[in-house]
Amino acid sequence: MRFDALKVGELAKRTGLTIRTLHHYDEIGLLAPSGRTESGHRLYTADDVARLQQILSLRQLGFALEQVKDCLDRPGFSPLEVIALHVARLKEQMQFERELCERLEALADYFREAGTVSADDFLRTIEVMIMIHNYYTPEQMEYFKKRREEAAAAGVDIAKQAKQGQADWAKLLDDIRVEMDKGTDPADPKLQAFEKRRQALVNAFSGGDKAIEENLKRLWTEQGDKLCAQFGMDPKVMEYVGKMVEAQKGPG
Repeated sequence: MRFDALKVGELAKRTGLTIRTLHHYDEIGLLAPSGRTESGHRLYTADDVARLQQILSLRQLGFALEQVKDCLDRPGFSPLEVIALHVARLKEQMQFERELCERLEALADYFREAGTVSADDFLRTIEVMIMIHNYYTPEQMEYFKKRREEAAAAGVDIAKQAKQGQADWAKLLDDIRVEMDKGTDPADPKLQAFEKRRQALVNAFSGGDKAIEENLKRLWTEQGDKLCAQFGMDPKVMEYVGKMVEAQKGPG
């Protein structure tokens, strides 16, 4: 059957696409019309329409325009390869959605404990959660999750444990504040007991993983002000804690 080449407006009308979209496909080299009228207008042949159908099919599968172009322009283009690419993309999306679900569940738990919160509190908490997430590798985040699951399987009350941890940190910081207010030198040997308590709490969080501990230290070094504001901590006390930690390390 003879196929009469279509102008861009005719092709747009038949496919439901906009002229602007077809122009964009041409500009990025995804669908260049094979012909032109004497006046320079685009003309799409049967082969062009067939390629457009492939483009639309791949787009419906969720491929980005760059991925579509890569697939269609690759020599020896294989449908199985397209399927493999799409499966990989779906797995990435599933992983992202799983992580998002976990963050939202953690956020819901946090606000259940906090009670009624303002929109500002909500937004600040999200900001801190994302910030914290960015300081740990996916493997470390998975490690945190696995430890929570193992604790829950062992009958540990995770919420109660978290509350106790927060209470222990608050008590430690209050005790350290007393020494700071008295003008105690951060290197004073009597503060070694406080440093041991601090390290025990860090170990409870990190599971003794030194890489996680280093990331925690970097997080507080770079984002301490935001974390203090979010969790109601005094930056001066945290600065004193930092000096105490360094001083109590001792030589070498």
